Amino acid sequence: MSFFPKIVFQYEVEEYLTKVFRNSELISALGTQEAEKKYQSLLSHLSHPPAFTTVRVNTHLASVKHVKKLLFEEIQKQFKGLSVPVLEHPKLQDILLIPVIGPRPDLKKHASEVIVGAQCGYAVLRGAHVYVPGIVSTSRFVKAGDLVSVYSDIEGKCKRGAKDFNGVKVFLGNGISELSRSEIFSSSGPLKGLGIRMIEPVYLSPSFDNVLPSHLFLQNLPSVVVSHVLNPQPGEKILDMCAAPGGKTTHIATLMHDQGEVIAMDKIASKVKKIKQNAELLQLNCIKAFCYDGTKALSVEKTEDKQEGPPFLPESFDRILLDAPCSGMGQRPNMAYSSTLKEVTSYQPLQRKLFTVAVKLLKPGGVLVYSTCTITLSENEEQVAWALKTFPCLQLHPQEPHIGGEGMKGAGLSFDQLQLLQRFDPSAVTLRGMDINSLQDSREDDLISLANKDCIGFFIAKFIKLNSK
Repeated sequence: MSFFPKIVFQYEVEEYLTKVFRNSELISALGTQEAEKKYQSLLSHLSHPPAFTTVRVNTHLASVKHVKKLLFEEIQKQFKGLSVPVLEHPKLQDILLIPVIGPRPDLKKHASEVIVGAQCGYAVLRGAHVYVPGIVSTSRFVKAGDLVSVYSDIEGKCKRGAKDFNGVKVFLGNGISELSRSEIFSSSGPLKGLGIRMIEPVYLSPSFDNVLPSHLFLQNLPSVVVSHVLNPQPGEKILDMCAAPGGKTTHIATLMHDQGEVIAMDKIASKVKKIKQNAELLQLNCIKAFCYDGTKALSVEKTEDKQEGPPFLPESFDRILLDAPCSGMGQRPNMAYSSTLKEVTSYQPLQRKLFTVAVKLLKPGGVLVYSTCTITLSENEEQVAWALKTFPCLQLHPQEPHIGGEGMKGAGLSFDQLQLLQRFDPSAVTLRGMDINSLQDSREDDLISLANKDCIGFFIAKFIKLNSK
């Protein structure tokens, strides 16, 4: 059941992806019809939000049971007594899952309209309210307290401050305006704060604005799996190469019981600041964050003994996470992907530069986990094939937990190698809505299985470094 249109790509990107998902290995294994069906299903899934909201519990400060109770009470309050369960995951014992109710097709649309930017719209579909910077346009006479219908300008064509917009827009639900039109578009400068309080969203998800901020971290399910696959141990020295905004960094530190050293790097200063803020909020002390380009993190000569930060000497780390910059095509929801083919294909060489540095920084016997939030072969399975050929010291290793599917055919990897990879493919499950009745009739095991599949598109590979050559 597709409520929104399929994701739209630029023509060249669409052509590129069509070739990826119709590659000869895949066609040979599935047949043309089945391969095409899976690809079209994927395009539909990408424009819809995942079926569950996933939150990671900061087990450094509180137990999962305690936070589950507090979260259930908060959701009851937000949903006005609607009985939506909070589920514990049997294999990921530090996360809680909240089913998303929707889409709700029978919501009445109001005459007063508010148009928001695409990114703001995607946040609304995942439970957020509308903040003033996200508002692009409103109807002429919107006042504080008015009921308004909120739409997303998915193509970015609405002019700021317009009084009406007849371009492509997607209905997100209804809310109450906190401000008048003149206040929203004040000439004295952009306002901050809440603009529209959503009361009837198309997809009903809890809002996490200031909800248990030191106890919870909003994180997609595969992003939680990554840190478990890395399996950091207390006392180790760990590198998170491209760490912002710090979700995986703080998870790694938590899994180590805040004992050891987690070095987090990102080359954008504002993002490094966010990592430090998150570490402080979650009361984790073993994290050291540095503004540094990961491709330059290897030192060719000995640094000062007192130097904590990059660059680092070869073989400095017990484990390394390379959650690489990528084309981000697995993110959901996304109705219009704006990157050009040149931008999409620019990531592979960057990822290889980072990977090469990571291999050199890793101790013999150490673990390297490579991950992306995208769906292409070139950034995922092709990178694994390249790594195994380029670095004889690396060996693919089984992943635990293994919740996603196997790797995708098309990069020349063997059956056994594909089995060792983890690809989270949203098209692995039928796209369907969830209402309160079907939710109450569902078995918990079936809901967990759905949460494992109906998530963002994601990829994980785990390597062991056998020796230093």
